[in-house]
Amino acid sequence: MSNELCPERPLFGGAISSSFPQRFQDASHIRQVPDHQEVFVDPSRDESLIFELLDFKTDVGDIGSASWFLHDLAREQDAEGFKLIEQSNVIDVPGLSYRNIPSVATTAIGEMAISKGRQGREAQNLLRVYVANIRLKGVETDVLVTAYEPILINPLSESANAVGSGLAVPASQSGIMPVCDVIKQSLSTFKVNDWSLFGSSA
Repeated sequence: MSNELCPERPLFGGAISSSFPQRFQDASHIRQVPDHQEVFVDPSRDESLIFELLDFKTDVGDIGSASWFLHDLAREQDAEGFKLIEQSNVIDVPGLSYRNIPSVATTAIGEMAISKGRQGREAQNLLRVYVANIRLKGVETDVLVTAYEPILINPLSESANAVGSGLAVPASQSGIMPVCDVIKQSLSTFKVNDWSLFGSSA
């Protein structure tokens, strides 16, 4: 059981906030992060947590929306061996409704082999990827929360330099919160503090 400290973190200048383990560090201190993303990494485990604001995808239905985004992610990252493990039903999110327009969420979990950065296919790592899609319909925004958890690190991957190659050490063995709980924690504490972040829609 993990007793990790999960402080509330300001996202997008404090307009949004969410709580998750302190071991996830703000990646913008080490590399350029696009304005529509907030990226947090635990370099010691090669795990990452990403919050992303996207224009609402009107052509994607609520049912299975997270698995649609997960498939899209796999295509974008040129992943191999994609496998959808599970997807949730549509969940109402009453705390995130705007002007009485309800918001909903779905989640999905998949596995895929992805290369890091510009490395080629020979350096692919096997990852479990967790995606949550919060659909803020009142402000026409799809929020994506994505967490990456390595299962098997390729010796040729640059990740191997930081965390070693082979099977990743399970979080439970290290006494820390597993990624599946990190994403649940970040979702259950996700708050919009300033709706003007979403511009003219708000």
